[in-house]
Amino acid sequence: MTQPPSPGNGSDPYARDHLGRILRDRYGNPVVRRTGTSANPPNNSGGHQQGRHEQPAGPQYRRMADQQPQQPQYAQQPPQQQAPQQRPTSRPPQSASRPAPQRRQKRRRPRLRRIFGVLLLVLVVLIGGTAWWVDSSLNRIDALTSSDLGNTKGTNWLLVGSDSREGLSEEEGAEYSAGDLTEEGQRTDTIIVVHVPSFGGTPTMVSIPRDSYVSIPGYGMDKINAAFSYGGPQLLQQTIEQNTGLRIDHYMEIGFAGFAGIVDALGGVTLCPAEAIDDPMAGLNIQAGCQTMDGSTALGYVRTRYTSANGDLDRVERQREFLTAVIKKIGSFSTIINPFKALPLISSLTDAITVDNGDHVWHLAALGLGLVRGSEQQTVPVAGFEETDAGSVVVWDDAAAEELFSTMR
Repeated sequence: MTQPPSPGNGSDPYARDHLGRILRDRYGNPVVRRTGTSANPPNNSGGHQQGRHEQPAGPQYRRMADQQPQQPQYAQQPPQQQAPQQRPTSRPPQSASRPAPQRRQKRRRPRLRRIFGVLLLVLVVLIGGTAWWVDSSLNRIDALTSSDLGNTKGTNWLLVGSDSREGLSEEEGAEYSAGDLTEEGQRTDTIIVVHVPSFGGTPTMVSIPRDSYVSIPGYGMDKINAAFSYGGPQLLQQTIEQNTGLRIDHYMEIGFAGFAGIVDALGGVTLCPAEAIDDPMAGLNIQAGCQTMDGSTALGYVRTRYTSANGDLDRVERQREFLTAVIKKIGSFSTIINPFKALPLISSLTDAITVDNGDHVWHLAALGLGLVRGSEQQTVPVAGFEETDAGSVVVWDDAAAEELFSTMR
């Protein structure tokens, strides 16, 4: 506590009570007099004040400009009121070491859906463009005529292997053992009806031997391949419909060079002859067992008939074996995804096959998808062989043949 000077000093600045004691404030500090005031001397003119002395001026509370009066240790500090916590109006800055918030991560992630959509669009455009190119490149003829038969269940294709030498060079004729290239006319060694069920059932592949003795509209009884020579694919269609009761919906023909070109574009096909075959007329000399055949060898394999016991009946089985092997390899994943195989194959197919004017690439695709899963393979039931004016012919077992065709109608 500050000790004031003694009251005898004339320069005493402190206020005092009537007993001369220094007045102190509530903190114990001496009270300074007001400016211009002094202690009141006794009144000599009139004697002493009556009853009481003059009260000094009240204490003046002020702070020094340069310092704040010290508070005693026992003085109670007024409680400090905490400012109400305010909700931050903005997100505090993120530390460099902390991961970015999830929303920001989403913005930085690749737009997977957009990327997938773009890729899908490119794929659709690529497939559509390829399909348009193939469809516009197909060879077409007026192969089918109007039919008197109503619609039968499923879809029926007529597949024909033409024996025509038209367009073959001398080198190709020698390679394929085609014989006389100047020989004119249309002939067929392969006649297959493929029935594809409407609701995803197993397709049926039925071979018709070329020497089958049947009724040809307008020509009487003759070998079935004579219908192709007399009136082309339209007469062959009418002959098959009349003798089987099956309506033909689509047509596909493949020529001599077409067989070999497709096989070579595929890099060969694997075929499994049950026995060794040596047929100079077909240009074929192979051993028994599974083996990869190139185009010319595969062509000889499906043409030969003179070295086997059952002649044409054995040949149609080899034709179905060949066709199945080709379709499976065309539809294999390794062929589809490899452009170095797929593009030459497409070019070979468009050059090799001929379809009806009403057929398109999507019809061929439906046929391929049906056969790539496998098929039931049949030959028209045969009762035996006969010698007729048309030569040696194959006679059908009419009852068994009707039973077979009725399942396809």
